Amino acid sequence: MGKHSVWRRILCCILLTSVLTCQAGAVSTSAASAVLIEQSSGRVLYQQDPDTERLIASVTKIMTALVALEHGDKDQSYTVTAQDMAEGSSMYLKPGDTLRLEELLYGLMLVSGNDAALAVAHCVSGELEDFVALMNRTAEDLGLTHSHFANPNGLDAEGHYSSARDLAVLAAHALENQDFRRIVSTASVTIGERYLTNHNKLLRMCEGCIGVKTGFTKAAGRTLVSAAAREGMTLVCTTLNDGNDWNDHMALLDYGFANYHMETAVAAGQTLAAALVRNGTAASVPLAAAKDLQYPLAEGETLKVVAHVPVAVSAPVVPGQALGEVCAYLGDEEVASVELIAAAASAKKEEPPASSMWWDRFF
Repeated sequence: MGKHSVWRRILCCILLTSVLTCQAGAVSTSAASAVLIEQSSGRVLYQQDPDTERLIASVTKIMTALVALEHGDKDQSYTVTAQDMAEGSSMYLKPGDTLRLEELLYGLMLVSGNDAALAVAHCVSGELEDFVALMNRTAEDLGLTHSHFANPNGLDAEGHYSSARDLAVLAAHALENQDFRRIVSTASVTIGERYLTNHNKLLRMCEGCIGVKTGFTKAAGRTLVSAAAREGMTLVCTTLNDGNDWNDHMALLDYGFANYHMETAVAAGQTLAAALVRNGTAASVPLAAAKDLQYPLAEGETLKVVAHVPVAVSAPVVPGQALGEVCAYLGDEEVASVELIAAAASAKKEEPPASSMWWDRFF
């Protein structure tokens, strides 16, 4: 399954499992829209008007950075031109400056440089329109049905919007990229003669915070996407048009970590079943979980685990070959799954030569 298909599946899980979320009397925010999800599963732990399409300001740059890392070379050099100059927050680039794409990404994500966003787009795609097309193609691949991008920096524009849910899914996916995760979790960095300090105060205020991005325009209000990791679980939070976003994010993240824990239903490498091997040197092979089967649970919730395996497979079988699936259910809903892989080999039996078979029959 492709990585974008995985994230479309996670988005579907978010829509399905959010009805199971218990929020009565839990937390509230000052935001027009808010969402809190667990990163790997996409389970919604809190939501408030999650799908309304709104202006999003500079949290747009999460998509800009993701597209640049997926389609560009972080070591590529780029010489700034007059086309990269922009209003608003800035990395203070000047035409003629030469930087690597990775250095531009620090300026993009730490100090929210609108000039850095244009430079990133030109570095990766040459033409701004081509880069924006990549942003929208990525949104489509990830199943972000309430998002459309008109520029890489988030300045208010016709046809430029997203939703709290879409931004949480986008950030959860982007955090799987280790370069992205490293950049957004950096508190400060020196790029040439520039000293850049991350505008995300939660890196200093919130336990376990690992990023992600701030934003503001008068029309959009304050926008914020954050992520934090504690005790083996990573949560992603989004608020849009929220005048009290720092406090709201800390409250939402604390709520999530206090009320949910990451349950490991099956450990990576755990043998769950076996499959017969037709015409194999080994009559059967054990099947083990390819990775941990995990899902965030609230107190009192339990998972049911079901393995789906073939009765028999044809030789040859090699270790690591996917031969089935193990699924976790919360109530009647499938909420997580991992592949079952062969934990041993079974080569194909060699047929004896025809002459040998005739000789054996003769005697």
